Amino acid sequence: QRQLVESGGGSVQTGESLRLSCTASGRLFRSYVLGWFRQPPGKEREFVAAVGWSGGEPYYSEFAQGRFDVSRDNTENIVYLQMNNLKPEDTAVYYCAADRYVTAMTSYKPGAFLDVWGQGTLVTVSS
Repeated sequence: QRQLVESGGGSVQTGESLRLSCTASGRLFRSYVLGWFRQPPGKEREFVAAVGWSGGEPYYSEFAQGRFDVSRDNTENIVYLQMNNLKPEDTAVYYCAADRYVTAMTSYKPGAFLDVWGQGTLVTVSS
């Protein structure tokens, strides 16, 4: 069974950092692009960052570039999202996702299909 499980969410103050983890099960991890999305309160889900199966150059949304860092550990089947200098507008439920194609993530539109989604983890940033 293919499964993604996120962890590491919580409440922080403006300017602080947080690292999210997503553990992938089975053969899913080896050949898929893994990425992060978020859904702020009352808003639609949006792409945050993604990294290919072999690592390589990651992909970031404009708001994540320079503050967030995505990486993966193929040995442990984990993908990370390091979030620095957090702002109140980063408050959201953060979801891990997997798909064969990076464009499915970088060009994501709300409601679009991706192969696997995690259950989400809440990040709250207070001022």
